[in-house]
Amino acid sequence: MDAIKGFIDLFADPRLFFAMTVVALMLIVWKREAFASNSWGWGLMAFLAVLFGFGLTDENFNLILTKPDNVPIVALIFLLIFFTWFSMREAVVNDRRLAAGEPTVEEDEEDRVWTWPDLVYTELIAMVVVTVVLIVWSIVLEAPLEQPANNANTPNPSKAPWYFLGLQEMLVYFDPWLAGVVLPSLIIVGLMAIPYIDKNPKGNGYYTFNERKAEVTIFLFGFVVLWSSLIVLGTFLRGPNWNFFGPFEYWDIHKLEALTNVQLSELIWVQAFGMALPEHWLPREIFGIILTVAYVAVLPVALAKKGLTKYYEKLGPARYYVAVLLFLSMLSLPVKMLTRWLFNLKYVVSIPEFFFNI
Repeated sequence: MDAIKGFIDLFADPRLFFAMTVVALMLIVWKREAFASNSWGWGLMAFLAVLFGFGLTDENFNLILTKPDNVPIVALIFLLIFFTWFSMREAVVNDRRLAAGEPTVEEDEEDRVWTWPDLVYTELIAMVVVTVVLIVWSIVLEAPLEQPANNANTPNPSKAPWYFLGLQEMLVYFDPWLAGVVLPSLIIVGLMAIPYIDKNPKGNGYYTFNERKAEVTIFLFGFVVLWSSLIVLGTFLRGPNWNFFGPFEYWDIHKLEALTNVQLSELIWVQAFGMALPEHWLPREIFGIILTVAYVAVLPVALAKKGLTKYYEKLGPARYYVAVLLFLSMLSLPVKMLTRWLFNLKYVVSIPEFFFNI
C-alpha cells in the first residue's frame, strides 16, 4: 500500500501533473476514435471511483476528500471526465455520419416532443430530484462555515473558493495586476469576442470535431488544462504555506522548500555575463522588454506570414490579430509555469521603481 501511495505522490508533482494533463489532452484529440468508445468512457469513470475509494482508506487523503469544501470538486472531476468523453463521442459519431453523406444525429432526431406537457414534466421531475439531492447533501455534510475572520488567526493554507482557485494559482506566477485584473478581463473579453472572431457556421447546433479542429482543441486546452486542472491542483495538491503536497502526504506546516526565484535580468546580467545589475531600470530590463515586445507584437506578424497564413486570410487582419493576442495571452500562463518550475524564473520584466512586473 505504501508503495502505491508513494507512486501516486510521485506523479502528483506539479510538473508531472501538468505534463500528464497536456499529454492526455493530446492523446484524446489524436486518438479520439478510441477515446469515444464506451469502454474508455466507463473505464475512466471506474478508474476515478477506484482511485478516490482507495484515497478514502488513507488518513491524509481522506481529510482532503471529505472536507465539505472539496466534495463538489470531486464531483466536478467526474462530471468533467464524463462530459468531455460524451461530447467527443458525439463528435466522432457525427463526423462519421457527415463523411458518409448522412445527416448528423441532431438533424436526424425523430423523437421530438411538445414543450407542454412533455418538457415541462421532465423539468419538474428534474427539479424535484435536484431538490432532494441538495436537502440530503445539506443534512449529511456540514456547511463549510468557520469562525469570523480574525487577523491573529489566519488559516493555513488560506484558499479562495473553488471557482477562484485558478486565479489564486495564477498569482504564484504573475504580478497581482496581471493575475487579478488583466488576465481575468482578457478571459471575459475573449469569451465575448468569440462570436465576432469565429464566424464559421459549421458546428452550430451539433457536435463535431473535424469541422472545427483548432477551435475545439484550443477550448479544451483552455478549459480542461488551464482552468479545471488548476482547480484540482489548488484543491488537492496545495497545502500549508502554499507548498505542494502529494495526495497521501501529511500536510506538515513546517515543511520548507528552498526556492530562489530570480528575474530574467539576473539570469542574463549576473549568471550569463558575470556582471552586476545596471542601476537604471531600462538597461537592466532591456532584454525582458525586448522579449515581451517580440512575443506580443512581432510573433503574431511572423505567424501571419508563416504558420498561420491560412487563418490570417480567413479571418482578416483585425479578427486575426485579436484572436492571436488572446491566444498568446492564454499561452503565457503555461509558459510562466514551466519557466518557474524549470528555471525558478519569477518575472521576465521586473521594474519595482514603477511597481511593474511581468
